[in-house]
Amino acid sequence: MGTRRTPLPGVGTQYDMETRAGGHISVVAHEDGRRFIGFYEADDPDACRATVPLEPEEAGRLAALILPEPEAGGLPDGVPGLDLVTERIPLGADSPYRGRPLGDTRARTRTGASIVAVLRRTGAHPSPTPAFRLETGDTLLVVGTREGVRDLAEIISGA
Repeated sequence: MGTRRTPLPGVGTQYDMETRAGGHISVVAHEDGRRFIGFYEADDPDACRATVPLEPEEAGRLAALILPEPEAGGLPDGVPGLDLVTERIPLGADSPYRGRPLGDTRARTRTGASIVAVLRRTGAHPSPTPAFRLETGDTLLVVGTREGVRDLAEIISGA
């Protein structure tokens, strides 16, 4: 079982895969996002039996169908009561937390939402400590319930 990648100048990239059973499948990924899947004869790699053109959205749906199921132990889809969201909360000039340590927000204690990263013009700061100083223009990457994230946005804005 092997995969070969071939650049196609001005078109995109072709990926050829040989299966353990001896089948040959080719995917041409065009620069504009379209995909073409080709199925070839095992005994003649130049004889294409069929091609299927796919728009980008269709290729994404097909990929999701082909992906293996997640391993047991992960969170199953549709778990009742699990309503987590990820949001970006900007820290404006009128925030009472500009120039102060992140711990002063008491975000998790007050809202149950967690600030998992601070995005700054100079780069991302994942897992910031309570001593991390916030600056005007920072964007807080927050994970929590919809209500908790909304409440944290109000706290950060000073509302």
